[in-house]
Amino acid sequence: MSSPISPGSGGGERLAEVADAQRADRLVGRSAELALVDELFAPAAAEGVALMLTGEAGVGKSALLDAAARRAAEAGFRVLRAVGSQFDEGVGFSALNQILRPLADDIAGLPPRQAETLRAVQGLSEEPPTELLAVANAVLALLSRTAAEDRPVALVIDDMTWLDRPSTLVLGTLARYVRNSPLALLAASRTHEGFLPSGIGIHTHEVQPLDDVSANALVAQRFPAMTAGVRQRLVEEAAGNPLALLELPVTLNEAQQTERGPLPAVLPLSERLKKVFAVRVDALPAPTRALLLLAVLDGSGDLHILQRAMSGLDALAELGPAEKAGLVHVDSPTGRLVFRHPLTRSAVMELSTIAERRRAHLALAGECPEGSERRARHLANATVGPDDEVASLLHGVAYSTLCRGDAVGAITTLLRAADLSSDGTAKGRMLAEAACLGANITGDLRNVRALLDNARLADPVSAGSLAVAATAASQLINGEGDVDTAHRLLVGAMDNHVRPSPAEDHMLNEALHVLILVGFAGGRPEFWQSFDRIATRVQLRTSDPLLSVVHCAVGDPAHKAVSVLDDLDALVFALHGETDHRRILRTSISATYTDRTPGCRSALRRVVDDGRNRGAVTSAIEALFILGYDAYSSGQWDALRNLTAEGLRWCDSRAYGLPAWSGRFLQGLLAAAQGDDGTAGETADRLVSWANPRGLRLLRVYASHIRALSALGNADFEEGYRHLRSVITPGELPPYMPHALWLFMDFAEAAARTGRRAEAAQHIAAVRRTDIPAISPRMAMMTDGAEAMATTDFIDHDLFERAVGNPDAERWPFDRARICLAYGERLRRVKAGSALVHLEAALSTFQRLGAEPWRARAASELRASGNPVRTAVSGTDPVSTLTSQQLQVAQLAATGLTNKQIAGRLFLSPRTVAAHLRSVFPKLNVTSRAGLRDALTGLPQQPPPPRGASGPRPQSKQ
Repeated sequence: MSSPISPGSGGGERLAEVADAQRADRLVGRSAELALVDELFAPAAAEGVALMLTGEAGVGKSALLDAAARRAAEAGFRVLRAVGSQFDEGVGFSALNQILRPLADDIAGLPPRQAETLRAVQGLSEEPPTELLAVANAVLALLSRTAAEDRPVALVIDDMTWLDRPSTLVLGTLARYVRNSPLALLAASRTHEGFLPSGIGIHTHEVQPLDDVSANALVAQRFPAMTAGVRQRLVEEAAGNPLALLELPVTLNEAQQTERGPLPAVLPLSERLKKVFAVRVDALPAPTRALLLLAVLDGSGDLHILQRAMSGLDALAELGPAEKAGLVHVDSPTGRLVFRHPLTRSAVMELSTIAERRRAHLALAGECPEGSERRARHLANATVGPDDEVASLLHGVAYSTLCRGDAVGAITTLLRAADLSSDGTAKGRMLAEAACLGANITGDLRNVRALLDNARLADPVSAGSLAVAATAASQLINGEGDVDTAHRLLVGAMDNHVRPSPAEDHMLNEALHVLILVGFAGGRPEFWQSFDRIATRVQLRTSDPLLSVVHCAVGDPAHKAVSVLDDLDALVFALHGETDHRRILRTSISATYTDRTPGCRSALRRVVDDGRNRGAVTSAIEALFILGYDAYSSGQWDALRNLTAEGLRWCDSRAYGLPAWSGRFLQGLLAAAQGDDGTAGETADRLVSWANPRGLRLLRVYASHIRALSALGNADFEEGYRHLRSVITPGELPPYMPHALWLFMDFAEAAARTGRRAEAAQHIAAVRRTDIPAISPRMAMMTDGAEAMATTDFIDHDLFERAVGNPDAERWPFDRARICLAYGERLRRVKAGSALVHLEAALSTFQRLGAEPWRARAASELRASGNPVRTAVSGTDPVSTLTSQQLQVAQLAATGLTNKQIAGRLFLSPRTVAAHLRSVFPKLNVTSRAGLRDALTGLPQQPPPPRGASGPRPQSKQ
């Protein structure tokens, strides 16, 4: 009559994994339930309590019971456990015997009648058990005696669904009278299944699925090597079900867990999950299962589509059994079919045959419009052998998928199209295009070579195709940085495709963009001449200006950027709705040399997030480094460290060569600016060592930039001049050297400081001739500042004031502070009182940025002028760093007065007022007058002096 069942057996939802991975006291996302358990056991010694936990299968009820049992034992309870089992559901008193077994020695101490009753329940007596009420009374007497002689008792019962009926009725009776004894009863059951008899008044608590944060934490804890993208997909599929969260990864291979392999549309179920989610699906009538399969493959939940695809059967009638089983429901506001748990879809797929799925796809394809993406995908899934028509449809779908930003999906679609193609040429082209996307967007270089080999096997003639050439070139550039071979492959392929077919238009465009990258990295005129020659004779069937914008704004911004600024601004403006990674990145790269990256930030962050979540790593690396440059130029140097570190980790994990040097260049530039000369020098040396054997002029320019900035920060102008002169010819801005825009101010300062004023003036004259100041406010500020620095016989106040007074100057704090420092140095040497304003402004910015050598220079100038150096102290009120005159100016500006009005009140020049405000803004961490009022709130207002009274004199000492 009894069956020995261990506490850990039965209940397909038991979360052994959770118990192994973490102690029950640290269950993820269950603090509220654990608090309820603690409350349950706190008063139970004096007054009995009972609680039923309910919830869907796999939600974690068993894990909570395990935690409750441990906590009860720690609270001094004697814990007795029982677990229902579907195999013993028909064995009378099997569950009750699990409770009685540990108390067998105490039964003899009961009154004879009750002792005999319990021996009968145990099967130890020839007499059958009496009525259930007598059994319940005997059990209650035994438990009460145990509690009185030993300690309070806690009954912990799992899987009430599978308890045998006699045990259920006895336990129901105990729950009804539990308040009259020192007994705590805690049970668990699936929602709406296996409850104790009605009317017993037991309190219930429904255990909810985990929220997204807790679900992510649980998976990350158990599967730390899993990438964020796969983890997010699992969290979505599991819908907060802990069992699913821990079992679904078991069905994935290593490549899928690390995003090197695509995840299936419907995740497969492990054997444990099948038991939980498939059992009710398997019990449905065949037409109902067929309807659910259509609903899974359609995905829209549109009952009209399902009705038509059911071939005359009544969909609503067939839906009834699934609704009764609690698997689906019809959403009343939308009228659409909804699965109550996402994994029910997986169960439906697991129980269907290949033939059933093909028939369902074919039926759904017939309900889709001609030429639609959904029709093409359904036809592809319904097709077994080669079908060139379907392959052609999928080829088009792949590129529409790519334009939506799903590069991984586009590659998967191209590979399926290649499988369906019987034409070797078409198959080879599709495989090569998939490889090209892999090399340029998703970053999976390990599969690129295999795809190219398969393309050549499918069509030996394809070895010279545009797709193969663009793929091989991208692999060579991203990997080893072999620009010469990449250039030769691209030019050879494009020379052989003067008039590409319409199907190859997109690949020709892609190849031209790769050729721009070759020219950019190589920095050699012959590379750009090849591009100009090919672009001139090849007419693209598109009016898209992006290629021309990239060519001009990246290839030769000094001479050509101004001509495409209108188109570039339109492209930047359109990025808010852009999803194609290629267009976002190419627009953003064009914006980098033209100082328009702030308008690209949001789109770039989307690319980074997409790379983190879906595996488009190449795109994410580029986006991170573009954001890194934006962080450098805008003074967000802590963010720069994080951005480059993440990008370099990806480069290392994917064996990227050339792209990594963009991140290392930014790190080297930051090290130079902050005075870490060792790191800066080492980075520059490594750049040159890697660049020289590959002929990568760009990296040599990067190295010279880092070394020159280190030297200028340390006021070693001769050394700075030497490094800059290695890449700059005075008076020349060579075509196709975009980095020249970032070096002309450095060169002007270094040349002028070393007595080469003619070279400095000559170079700035060339900058003005090319109309570089018209590119952006930054270029205008730097041109004015550079020209002012190049003049040493006198101080050109107008140029300096125009540079530091540029309305947008605050957007580029390091560049502006350098100009302020140069201006202040000149003024200090002629003993002008206004030097203090500019030197303090420079010092404040350099302190905030951590630009130590530049801070030291500014501080030295201040001390030389006889003024103490104010050093920012952590936690100090920023207002306390203002001079008395700066405070007066700030308070008047906060009231809305103009610079001219403030100057009249304080007997200063408007120019000095503007200089004071430029110092005040960074000290108070505000960017405009509107922020001054909040920054100064609570300070006593200093009344301005009356007109005509003698105002405060400019202070030379503080």
